[in-house]
Amino acid sequence: METLITICARGGSKGIPGKNIKPIAGKPLIGYTIDQAKKLSEHINARIAISTDDAAIKKTAEEFGVFSDYTRPEELATDTVGKIETIADIVKYEETKANKRFDFILDLDVTSPLRTIEDLQNALQIMLDNPEAYNLFSVNKAARNPYFNMVEINSEGYYGLVKTNPNGTVMSRQAAPEVYDLNASFYWYRRRFFDLDTKSVFTDKALIYEMKHMCFDLDHPVDFLFMEYLLKNDKLDFEL
Repeated sequence: METLITICARGGSKGIPGKNIKPIAGKPLIGYTIDQAKKLSEHINARIAISTDDAAIKKTAEEFGVFSDYTRPEELATDTVGKIETIADIVKYEETKANKRFDFILDLDVTSPLRTIEDLQNALQIMLDNPEAYNLFSVNKAARNPYFNMVEINSEGYYGLVKTNPNGTVMSRQAAPEVYDLNASFYWYRRRFFDLDTKSVFTDKALIYEMKHMCFDLDHPVDFLFMEYLLKNDKLDFEL
């Protein structure tokens, strides 16, 4: 079984400029993900591939031991392009270069690095145990529930619950069906996923891996400050 680990890091970032290589607790952000990819490759047969349009990001990746002659095309380096298209392009490039087809693709998100090697291995095992599944994405239990305390506007301009429980109104959070937040940390794909010609991870054969520990994405400057505080002060209850 051969795996391609993709690390996608676009140069342009409006929320946190330069965030992919911005130092956090003494290490460039992308360094955490590269180190995790290298650790995982000690346990599984994996190749690491960087997808970036930015020379500074490529140079930083090289400092962490990952070299690539691939440069992301301009049309895949805008903030309107989906992640699937970006991954598909580097998968095609790496397979052509290696003259082989990978069995699995693992995409590690640079801006959501709070994951463990055990998370990645256990999630892969879920995929192996479910051979019909196309893909798997990491999640945490949601703090809000569309059956209980999330509302949206209806066609008449009034507000009600996002989802209605077919068994009747949910009167407590504990009684609501379980829902999850995508934490954007990692995604496992069977290679045939990329033959579906889809731009969404929401296939009819998708699985989840629920993280039991904290995990969140860096979308705003305050997120960066919070994560740096956790790392610098050893406040995580797990090892990256």
